[in-house]
Amino acid sequence: MDFVQSLRTFVRVVDAGSFIRAADQLGTSNAAVTRQVAALERHLDVRLLNRTTRKLSLTSSGQVFIEKARGILADIEEAEGMARGKRAKVSGTLRLSVPLSFGIGQVSRLLPGFRARYPGLKLDIDLTDQIVDLVAQGVDVALRIAREPSPHLVARKLAPVVLVLCASPQYLKVRGVPGHPGDLAEHDTLSYSYLASGEAWTFTDARGEAIRVRINPSVNATNGEVLRELALAGGGVILQPSFIVGAELMRGTLVQVLPEWKTQELNLYAVYLSQRQLSAKVRAFIDYLVESIGDEPYWEQWKVSGDKGQRRRPSGATSGRRPIRQ
Repeated sequence: MDFVQSLRTFVRVVDAGSFIRAADQLGTSNAAVTRQVAALERHLDVRLLNRTTRKLSLTSSGQVFIEKARGILADIEEAEGMARGKRAKVSGTLRLSVPLSFGIGQVSRLLPGFRARYPGLKLDIDLTDQIVDLVAQGVDVALRIAREPSPHLVARKLAPVVLVLCASPQYLKVRGVPGHPGDLAEHDTLSYSYLASGEAWTFTDARGEAIRVRINPSVNATNGEVLRELALAGGGVILQPSFIVGAELMRGTLVQVLPEWKTQELNLYAVYLSQRQLSAKVRAFIDYLVESIGDEPYWEQWKVSGDKGQRRRPSGATSGRRPIRQ
């Protein structure tokens, strides 16, 4: 049995949805295609496909194996190209796992340019804030926001992620402006459920001394955009990345709170499985992100453009423990 050819045939059958269509595309007979897939199943000692007169579907083992088969074929194609002195072709399917809000608000802006540069590459994007198993889900690259990446994965740091403590001017006018992190215990807080620190926010003063504040959220949510909308409606104080609240800070519809205190430092990472030779499609995507984001992420423009709107005290506001420093 030619193992590589059997892999190619198996993948073509799955993509075509039938043995007959796969045979037509490969320029061979239906019987030959059937024999190659059957030989592959005997070699693996597992059934990969469920066959009926109406439908062809992958078994649970087949669903796992198809992703591995695609990866093996992509690696072979790249290795052949390198051996011939050719530049690796960026093709196939790139499977991405991207945080929901960051994917909708930021990655979606970058994808048109990436697709224009690599039109032969297909994208399969899973938007989720949960940490997925790259092996089990067949993910090529995951974007993750964390203090440190997983030690079991290869990681490329792409950009810092700034968490901003903020609230609407209306809320601060009614409830007062916190003058110290400890004042947050007396305020309505809106918390992101997946924040690693849980219901405790950490702040660092100008001297580098840290304080950990336990909060009692009136709302917990697994999505930062939901919390942003609640904050805009005067629902409370939020601690969210600038890529979610930056536009509102620029407009003044949200106001930065305790700007003299540093919040938890996070980073955006691209993570992928350890490989001796990084695939062309993964390298192309990561390089494009590095190029597009640059040294200063474009979503941090609020620091300059929205400065006046962030730090002013809303009219009639009163502080809690002590006045906010200007």
